[in-house]
Amino acid sequence: MTAEPRLDEWQRRTDWPLTVAALLFLMTYGWRVIDTSLSGGLRSTLDVATWVLWLAFAIDYVVRVALARDRLRFLLHNVPDLLVVALPLFRPLRLLRLVTLLRVLNKRAGASLRGRVAVYLVGSAGIVVLVASLAELDAERGRPGSNIASFGDSLWWAVATVTTVGYGDHYPVTLTGKLVAVGLMLCGIALIGVVTATFASWLIDQVRDVEEESRAATKRDIEALAAQVAVLTRELGDRRPLADPSSQPSPSRAADS
Repeated sequence: MTAEPRLDEWQRRTDWPLTVAALLFLMTYGWRVIDTSLSGGLRSTLDVATWVLWLAFAIDYVVRVALARDRLRFLLHNVPDLLVVALPLFRPLRLLRLVTLLRVLNKRAGASLRGRVAVYLVGSAGIVVLVASLAELDAERGRPGSNIASFGDSLWWAVATVTTVGYGDHYPVTLTGKLVAVGLMLCGIALIGVVTATFASWLIDQVRDVEEESRAATKRDIEALAAQVAVLTRELGDRRPLADPSSQPSPSRAADS
């Protein structure tokens, strides 16, 4: 893999600023979607703030493209970033910039792979459910035939969908809402797979630890037995009786014979 020192340095320096920007984006976007009683002036202010924060994300994407040595490879590996910046249809998905927070938390999770997986799992699940709830409410509320009219409805729908339960009491009717639902279904399947794989890995590690401890105990027992056998052998050798001198023929008797 080609080293990208300039790109890595840029991403390291922008981790926290982009995380703060993503959280502010979530607040402005969520406030605008949830609170229907906002005045026209405040709603316009929130819209401007949302677009300013989106512009920051767009600038970050352009800078990363410029710093990348292999720009084609970068574009192919960051297609979602391009889509959420370029296509108005994916406007709610700009909330996925909150994944920068996961990248920052990952650095604090320690060297344990399972620790990093846990951070990504818990953080991703929470962010995905919240983002999908806001995006679904924004797309569905007030549309003909819609049955999602409040944040509580959309949050319940998101939890039921991401866990693959799907009660069916709330469901999207718009194209944007259905696209959000498809993305949430795929995320739910992926999260279940990660949970299953993490649990299986933990279980295998526990069994391996027990086996290694058992082998180590058996080896210690064998070494202790070998040491005891060596001690007993040495003691038996020290206690062996010496030959009786009277049983040995004298030189004169041997000469007479």
